[in-house]
Amino acid sequence: MHVDSEMLVPSGARQDVPPFNWPSAPKVKLGATGADSEMSDLEREMQKNLHAFAEKVMRPIGAQLDRMSAEDVVAADSPYWRYLDELRAMELSPRVFLELSPLERGRLFPIVLVEMGWGDGGLSIIYGACSLPPLMALVFNRRFLIERFPDSLRGCWAITEPDHGSDSLDVSRQAFHAMGSYGRPNCVATIRGDKVVINGQKSAWVSNAPTAEVCVLYCAADTGSGADTANGVCMLVPMDAPGVSRGRPLEKIGQRALPQGEVYFDNVELNTDYVVAGPEDFQRAVYFIHSEANAQMACIWTGVARAAYEMAFEYAHQRKQGGVPIIRHQAVASRLFHMYRKVEASRALARRVCLYNHTAAIPALQSAMAAKITGTQTAFEVASEALQIFGGNGLTREYPIEKLLRDARASMIEDGCNDLLAIKAGFNMIDPDLF
Repeated sequence: MHVDSEMLVPSGARQDVPPFNWPSAPKVKLGATGADSEMSDLEREMQKNLHAFAEKVMRPIGAQLDRMSAEDVVAADSPYWRYLDELRAMELSPRVFLELSPLERGRLFPIVLVEMGWGDGGLSIIYGACSLPPLMALVFNRRFLIERFPDSLRGCWAITEPDHGSDSLDVSRQAFHAMGSYGRPNCVATIRGDKVVINGQKSAWVSNAPTAEVCVLYCAADTGSGADTANGVCMLVPMDAPGVSRGRPLEKIGQRALPQGEVYFDNVELNTDYVVAGPEDFQRAVYFIHSEANAQMACIWTGVARAAYEMAFEYAHQRKQGGVPIIRHQAVASRLFHMYRKVEASRALARRVCLYNHTAAIPALQSAMAAKITGTQTAFEVASEALQIFGGNGLTREYPIEKLLRDARASMIEDGCNDLLAIKAGFNMIDPDLF
């Protein structure tokens, strides 16, 4: 087989340089993407723009919002609104990404989200929540919804309920205990003819709910024989529809820049044009949104891990103990190396999964879950190690490390707790052909 060697070299990459032409003490200083291959001009430009946005907009606004009460975060004079204006100006809507080829999209999207996570984890989740309503309408080709809900609207995603958290992911009942039952759903959409009537409540963990203009609602469906959570419904619900109300913004230890709260539905009547996926398509809709959301989480929290590592790396060069910068001490150098390798591994997996899932005929949900668990666990572990390097300073609000640790801890529960995701992904990997 003949292989054209020029095809194997990325654009802009060096040709082979023999070791005797290296510096006498070889050393490589890696950039923001670590030990990654050469990027395209579009990827390089997008990373540059997003990094500047993350540094100049997301970090300062995220730090401000972290010190405010949940009510003040969504108040009219809050910097939260400036962030949304600046985010809208970046033109990162699903429509823009879907105009790219699957290969371009699969490479570019993780670059964008890692940079945003590097800026602020909670503010990145706001972007994800806002992107889901138009994404669902576009992917399921619902022309009415595409026109009804433009990309500029603030969005939220409501799936968990007061009595149903991560089990909401398990519509196929794979992870249920033999003696378990789902129990009564807290939110039901009754479908009769061309009308849907929604009643019930979604939990306080609905991201961006306190300010959203449109909601991606996943709930049980009743088509005439009682509520069925296994064959539910996915809809886009206008948050100003009669009967829709919200709870107070939730106070929590981490991701305080991200408003979360309950959503209530009291005889909310819509026509079936607002349905994205009915009972016959519900499991596909659950599979799709979790493949997408878990991959997003993987990238965002890899970015948070990178931020914690970089802060600790810089601090270790500046802070002196025993007459030398602390990076000269073996324990600190070793700790930093393990932080670095975890970030590299998480980034590689996140980008690999995004590329696969954007280019494959069917995305691999188990791979998205693997990346989400890896990214969030890495963020928490690296932030904790970073705080250890900062020592007592890391415990104070004078330094940003304690915020990263709080934000990262929340991510291991978000979009499905990592424990259930692992069980669900494990069952999803079962190959019936091997029995």
